[in-house]
Amino acid sequence: MSAAEMLSLRRFGDDQIVNLAKLAIETAFQPIAEIATGAVFGYETLMRGFERLGFKSPLELLDKAEAAGQLLALEHMINTRAFAGFASLPDFASRTLFVNFDSRLIGLEGDLVERLGIHLKRANIPPSSICFELSERFDSGKMPDFSGLMKRLRLAGFKLAIDDFGVGFNGLKLLCDQPVDYVKIDRHFICGIEASPRKRHLVRHTVNTAHVLGTRVIAEGVETAAEFATCRDLGCDLVQGYFVARPTVHFADLQPAYPHLEQGAGARRHSTSLDSILIRKQIEQVPALRENDDLDSVFELFRRSPQRSFFPVLNANGEPRGVLHEYHVKEMIYHPFGRDLLKNHMYQRHISHFVSPAPIADLETPADEMLKIFAGMDGSDCVILTENMRYAGVLSAASLLKIISEKQLKNAQEQNPLTGLPGNRAIRDHVQDAVLDGDEARYLCYCDFDSFKPFNDHYGFQKGDLAISLFAALMRRHFIGEEKFLGHVGGDDFFIGVRGSTQEEVGAVLTRLLSEFRSDVRQLYSQQHQQAGYMTGHGRSGEPTIFPLMRCSIAVLILPEGFVFSDAQAVSTHIAEIKSRAKESETGLVFDTFGGGVLIAVRDG
Repeated sequence: MSAAEMLSLRRFGDDQIVNLAKLAIETAFQPIAEIATGAVFGYETLMRGFERLGFKSPLELLDKAEAAGQLLALEHMINTRAFAGFASLPDFASRTLFVNFDSRLIGLEGDLVERLGIHLKRANIPPSSICFELSERFDSGKMPDFSGLMKRLRLAGFKLAIDDFGVGFNGLKLLCDQPVDYVKIDRHFICGIEASPRKRHLVRHTVNTAHVLGTRVIAEGVETAAEFATCRDLGCDLVQGYFVARPTVHFADLQPAYPHLEQGAGARRHSTSLDSILIRKQIEQVPALRENDDLDSVFELFRRSPQRSFFPVLNANGEPRGVLHEYHVKEMIYHPFGRDLLKNHMYQRHISHFVSPAPIADLETPADEMLKIFAGMDGSDCVILTENMRYAGVLSAASLLKIISEKQLKNAQEQNPLTGLPGNRAIRDHVQDAVLDGDEARYLCYCDFDSFKPFNDHYGFQKGDLAISLFAALMRRHFIGEEKFLGHVGGDDFFIGVRGSTQEEVGAVLTRLLSEFRSDVRQLYSQQHQQAGYMTGHGRSGEPTIFPLMRCSIAVLILPEGFVFSDAQAVSTHIAEIKSRAKESETGLVFDTFGGGVLIAVRDG
């Protein structure tokens, strides 16, 4: 359409906006996928064709309609079409439709909730399949009826989301005051997040805060594989953007899952950590209520389980909505007319009226973080656990404390009895965490003695143990603080993890460590071997061999600030080559940088 044709549409009166929109506007759906599996969770309904009316954006069209007193009629037309399109999808019953909610509609003629219910009933869509996105574009705090309407929408079974979180008026206030189901992090914080520690820090804390409040997080506007991987590793639950799929008006093009997401998600850490094992052992499979169940099912559950004081409540999609406590309905259960009153259709009280928020965590959440989530939700009875967004069970406070206690015991049992340092499981968990958190530079230092075997064979294991204990003591002396992790792989192999320092600082400390060890361990040799500077022994094939006096060589793998990846096994593959070069180097110290799958030698000695 030419510019002249577009401008000609402007000549119509303001009362013609809706009629023109019926001709020009099309409904598009953009998939929102589960970040852990690539399966489609739902769709956001978007407007297409607004430019044919001479508007630069949907918001400009809506503003014009609002100024002309046509906003209600325009929204009615747009939503009716969106509901009809959604109902035409073969799998709509298991999906969620995200609909933008213009808060300027509040207070306009008619009952908004009732009107929405009528539209949905015509399309045979349950309210739990609709999520209204509350934009930060308008200051809802100035609208006196806003909180009441949000409560009514939620009690009617609708889901609520905060759109464009972080860039508008009062997103944090909405998250605090309203029991929303989803937070959609604005594209501003997602763009280039893999290279921005500040953005990652903000998104990580938004995710943690939302999960404490039982709210799921959607990363909005994800356009690259790097942005997707970073959002996934920061704990986002859902993803939307061009990297998933572009909006389309051709609904037949929509897929139930996007394989490229599933392949990328497959690299995510699996349940091999000690935390995950302990959590899965303690999870309690408590029966759950559905928010659209009748109240008789509540009474029946409490009757069958008199020892239980609460049950989780799920929506129609199997997602947790909170918990229902016995004391919320106790008065009705035991009041002479309570149960009859609850069954009375005029009373209009449903399960959703009695739900209390509860903290929600994924099964892969570390136990320490889960404890923080639980502690942050004052007065909560449990943490509701999910797997791939769906209800998996609950953890009580007692179970959480048992997990933490058992973890500490396991770690103590796995400490090397000679050095008292953490063993292989703790080292593996440290590496897994390090590769996923790129807020700072990370240094993974692998230490291995040279000429230890002939020394141990000649002088005996007691002196060999002295050399091992000596190195452990020197490690503790030189590496102190929360940013340092010390581990004992076994025998004469050690591990040091460092965060936040510069390469020069780490290199200086490691150089002092190697120098002191080489000097101190020399004292364990006989005077004859010290003077000679070497000792003789047998090589691997049994032939007489000359061995230099013992030293330690250290291979350091640098993970630069901003670099994250999901395959911790790649560290083992790359470190083997660095270790061999460290042993061959004059000083025994080699640094390499790991980034983009390329290793770059930056120091040899």
